[in-house]
Amino acid sequence: MRFTWVAMYRFGLAIFAVTLFMFSGWAPGITGSAAQQEPPLNQQKKEPLHMTVILERVYLDGEISQEVVHETCWSMENFWAKYDQWQMVDMDESTMVFRRQVDDISPLLKANGFFGITEDGVLTIFNGRPDRSKIIQSFFQIDMKKLESKTQEDLIQGIPIKSKDHYVEVLETFKPYSIKKE
Repeated sequence: MRFTWVAMYRFGLAIFAVTLFMFSGWAPGITGSAAQQEPPLNQQKKEPLHMTVILERVYLDGEISQEVVHETCWSMENFWAKYDQWQMVDMDESTMVFRRQVDDISPLLKANGFFGITEDGVLTIFNGRPDRSKIIQSFFQIDMKKLESKTQEDLIQGIPIKSKDHYVEVLETFKPYSIKKE
């Protein structure tokens, strides 16, 4: 007789627990007034992720430009697809740094770059005319005695750089005149 009373007690507790879950909305798939107030977790609206993205472009001439983009990210899948042509180089909680090699010369060179020669005969790119500008990049020393006087004068005055092709062409033109260090 005792066994039947314990079994009935447990059955009653089980019914009470199921009823409690139904009215509180905790049981999955069971509807009730509380369950209708809040959607299931997989259907709740998520807050977007706010990130700072730094895009670094590395140009042939060694110049690196940076662009800062503020992203509101609702889907990491879409975010990664947007930057799939970039290489991630750094990351913290709210900032990602991506880098990409650019097969071109930098906008700085196109706008204001000049090939020239330093006082010790090194082929150099200047930001502006060689006589009064800062050095951007140096290459190799040239044997000035082997150059024609017109070519020497062009280097002293500065040869403007307008395109990648012209950049490569000038380097190739002066390479045979470089002084090889032994």
